[in-house]
Amino acid sequence: MQRLKAAQHRLAAANNLATTTRRPSGPMDNDDRAPLLGRTAGVAGHGGNEYPSGARGWIQQALVTLKVILLSNYINVLLVFVPLGIVAGMLHWNSTLVFVLNFLAIIPLAALLGFATEELALSVGQTLGGLMNATFGNAVELIVSIVALLKGEIRIVQASMLGSILSNILLVLGMCFFAGGLRYQEQSFNMTVAQTMSSLMAVATASLLIPAAFRASVPSDETTELLDLSRGVSIVLLVLYVLYLYFQLKTHADLYSEQESEHDEHEEKTITAWTAGGLLVVITLLVAFCAEFLVDSIDALVASSGISKTFVGLILIPIVGNAAEHVTSVTVAYKNKMDLAVGIAIGSSMQIALFMTPFLVILGWIVGQPMSLYFQTFETAVLFISVLIVNYLIQDGKSNWLEGALLMGVYAIISMAFFLYRPEDGL
Repeated sequence: MQRLKAAQHRLAAANNLATTTRRPSGPMDNDDRAPLLGRTAGVAGHGGNEYPSGARGWIQQALVTLKVILLSNYINVLLVFVPLGIVAGMLHWNSTLVFVLNFLAIIPLAALLGFATEELALSVGQTLGGLMNATFGNAVELIVSIVALLKGEIRIVQASMLGSILSNILLVLGMCFFAGGLRYQEQSFNMTVAQTMSSLMAVATASLLIPAAFRASVPSDETTELLDLSRGVSIVLLVLYVLYLYFQLKTHADLYSEQESEHDEHEEKTITAWTAGGLLVVITLLVAFCAEFLVDSIDALVASSGISKTFVGLILIPIVGNAAEHVTSVTVAYKNKMDLAVGIAIGSSMQIALFMTPFLVILGWIVGQPMSLYFQTFETAVLFISVLIVNYLIQDGKSNWLEGALLMGVYAIISMAFFLYRPEDGL
């Protein structure tokens, strides 16, 4: 699965700290994720840039690299909330303030995590790069869910997984169709690829329907059998996900060639592989810190605000990890790159359903947490209806603004329903 591409990774070469001349920023007409300044002519610290020897040269090179990283996305202006969120959590400030600060902090961290992953993927080749994009594509949601799982917040984990799926296939895909439809009367995309991913989504939905039907058919105290079923189904889903990766990256890679060409247009490295790897580690640690404070503040937030844990996990948390790629997918749809837009929206949902959710079930098994694939009946029905609607809308391989409005309308209805939904009251 091809994940959002920082398709511009570039600053104006004239902003090089080693020189004193300046040039105006280059055009951004083809940028899918617009940086604050124009473009780089190559990797920061390379490509002809000469620095003084010694410590001064290292410092200048580090500053240039830092500038490339920080100016890679407009969303990075929110990085100011990272230290604020960590300090708020460590000093035990008001729970609502801790939640809001860390909520805002994770959004730019998610964008930087995607940037680092894509930069590193450029250095390791197409196949391994595609595998990295597929693995780290939803890393923020995975980190938040792991933290919540280790703390026993099963309700938050399940709701965030379901919420991420619904957010991508309804809100993001709907915004893509709507934004593109405002500029083009009708847009087309690779119907075979879209239907393949939708078929896998249908299989993943069935994997949630079966545990729900099993739960309704056996005595309510038979939790051991339900966990055994969930773990067995999770293993099957993980195998199917690996097979899909092999299908995408090897046997049927030609089906994704058009999406790949859209993804790689004007693509070049802007930081070194070692820098990208180091950035990946640092951002992952920062996300883990912010996620822990975020999860710790949820109980107090729910008690003080009156909203349910389900609403927090299903509507609010998905915004954290998906904001950057939401902007990217809508931007590329507006530029008529619908294969890439659909690949981001549906592909991300498929990855969550086939990889992240079963992985968390297996992880819960390892750490002794009763994480299962049994979702509440209402939640399972909502997912089934949503996948069904999306399958109907993409089966012709064409889209328009009205179809986008329909998907966004369904998401608005679901959001209102879950705002009033209190499953924990009946548990």
